[in-house]
Amino acid sequence: MDKKILLPVIALSIATISCHHSSPRETDVTETVDVALPVVDTITLSTVYPGYLTANNSVNVVAKVNGQILTKNYPSGTHVKKGDVLFTIDPSTYQDQLKQAQASLSTAMSERDYAHEHYEAVKKALESDAVSKMEVEQAHSSLVQAEASVKNAKAALETARRLLSYCTVTAPITGQIASATMSDGAYVSGQGSPVVLTTIYDNSVMQARFSIEDDRYHELLNMQHNNKDSIDFEHIPVMFEVPLPHSYTGSMFYIAPALNSSTGTLQLRCLVDNPYDELREGMYVKVDLPYDRIPDAILVKDASIGSDQQGKYLYVVNDSNKVVYTPVKVGEIYHDSLRVVTSGIKPTDRYVTKAMLKVRDGMTVNPKTVK
Repeated sequence: MDKKILLPVIALSIATISCHHSSPRETDVTETVDVALPVVDTITLSTVYPGYLTANNSVNVVAKVNGQILTKNYPSGTHVKKGDVLFTIDPSTYQDQLKQAQASLSTAMSERDYAHEHYEAVKKALESDAVSKMEVEQAHSSLVQAEASVKNAKAALETARRLLSYCTVTAPITGQIASATMSDGAYVSGQGSPVVLTTIYDNSVMQARFSIEDDRYHELLNMQHNNKDSIDFEHIPVMFEVPLPHSYTGSMFYIAPALNSSTGTLQLRCLVDNPYDELREGMYVKVDLPYDRIPDAILVKDASIGSDQQGKYLYVVNDSNKVVYTPVKVGEIYHDSLRVVTSGIKPTDRYVTKAMLKVRDGMTVNPKTVK
């Protein structure tokens, strides 16, 4: 064969062999990907609801009489005890009324005593026919009227005493007292309609009030029916936008008897102890209400779950270090970053935690286990 023909053939063969060895499939470097095992734990699911605080007990302090305020006996915002004198109102009018009522009672009692003696006398005179039956009946009628007058006078005296006592305004409960609505020297007209002078708040225990959705209420009912002791409603976390020096929990004590038809929500209340006197009426709170408890839940990082037309999926790395596209069914989010997986993977399955765009089904990878 002609050497001129052989040389091009040999050169072509070498070029072909060279191209074969530089194929991309042969030069691929195995991708290193982070993988993790699912977390298996018994978890309590909860939802945070906005709410606000109210004092467990608050009472308006009112003036029930007419008169000038003589004294205000407390600094605003301080702590007062039940029975402390808060205000004094000019008692002169009611002192006069008391004296008049006492005099009226004395007169009524004298008239009753006379009517009684007269009645006894005419009854005795009737035995000797010295008086008629008509006179006896008239004497008895006068006695009944006199006794009624005594009762009325006693009632008027009690009213006068009560009104006079209202001139000294005392604290009806123990708690923190607000500023007065009226100052010393002001005139109040409280006898016809009581006038609010201030308010006392018993802040030793507060109420956290919030509302939940209709369907969440159904979940709570079902959960309590199936396992009423599974969730602790005695220590529900209560949080604030700006953390306070101490942490707080609430005890569920009230569920409204009816839903709000316009919002489809139901009001709940928790009692929150306030031992450090940090909580005040009107403060906004966040109540972390538990609604379900799942034993041995399978949890994965929520960011590792992909979505496509078939639904949710994870990339699982098998024992041969190959990526397996794995459809999964998921539940609620937990602690902001973990997601409950209800079916699709086992606790021993390694799943890809990030760089999901770099992997594909069937791809061989170098798995790096992370926590």
